[in-house]
Amino acid sequence: MAERVYLDHAATSPLRPEAKAAMDEGFAIWANPSSPHAEGRKARAALEDARERIKAALGWEGELIFTSGASEAARLAFDHATVMHEVVSAVEHDAIGQFEKNRGVPVVAVGTDGGIDLVALSVASAPSSTAGDDWENRTLVAVQHVNSETGTRQDIGMVAEVVHDQRGLLLVDCAQSAGKVEIPQLADMAIASAHKFGGPIGVGALLVKDFKMLTPVGGHERGYRRGTENLPGVLGMAAALDAGAWATSPEQCAAFAAEVAGHRLTIGKQVDYIFALTHPTISAQALLIRLDAMGFAVSAGSACSSGTLKKSRVLDAFGVPDDVAARTIRVSLGWNTTPEDMERFADAWASLA
Repeated sequence: MAERVYLDHAATSPLRPEAKAAMDEGFAIWANPSSPHAEGRKARAALEDARERIKAALGWEGELIFTSGASEAARLAFDHATVMHEVVSAVEHDAIGQFEKNRGVPVVAVGTDGGIDLVALSVASAPSSTAGDDWENRTLVAVQHVNSETGTRQDIGMVAEVVHDQRGLLLVDCAQSAGKVEIPQLADMAIASAHKFGGPIGVGALLVKDFKMLTPVGGHERGYRRGTENLPGVLGMAAALDAGAWATSPEQCAAFAAEVAGHRLTIGKQVDYIFALTHPTISAQALLIRLDAMGFAVSAGSACSSGTLKKSRVLDAFGVPDDVAARTIRVSLGWNTTPEDMERFADAWASLA
């Protein structure tokens, strides 16, 4: 029997061997990094070394706050950014989209090209004329760099220009881009999640240009996050980024993209490691079952919504018709995807389509 092929890296990527080895090291030297004794100091040194390695790997010159993952990083930004208003795009992951539902945060739509409506964004992010001091009289704008369901990549340079013209702060969700493509340095804050690029589950980071953009909460991470740092997880995250190259080259990913192009939802500029594929007749749920039986792990929508039968709100916001969305699955490549894996899936997809 042929080995199964895992193609759901946008949900979570298998742990890289390098990350597991680093975690084993972390467990061996484990102590509270805030403790003053020799064991604590050794743990602190390892933690800070990993912090600098992660910043270097991501090309980030600002600050880095370790969190339990992307969701906590988003919550930290929304709850403690020094702003008066908040805005999100209509195609955010649920970790960001929850603020629209639970707190009534305004939403900016996307255009037919998948890009954020920049005119509407400029209006939504404008400072209030009746607000308090200049520092707090601004808006936090949250935008996902690479969409987790379609692979659509936002033009963060243009978004940043609009937000910064209005003196706002730009929070970029890089959960699907960190460790895969260069993250946007024009962001004021950025979110990274280790398990999306082969690190462990349960650790991530909020990257911040300047701590002045956040109010302190007390506790650890220079007073900006409560809870003892997860040293083994942090070391695993750093090691996964240090490991670098995927099994597949960009050229091989592009070749796979060309092979399935006829069935791919084309929405704006897209990366070549997340694919929304639409079948002409078979429902997404039936496709998942049939592909699973054929040895392929794929999904429908994001991991947070793939267990439901409701239409993805993200595909809806992108303007995908209901009948098309109902026949759409997600295929996502990762660090251990091989050209043989992609060829096997392409053949299996062709046999269904």
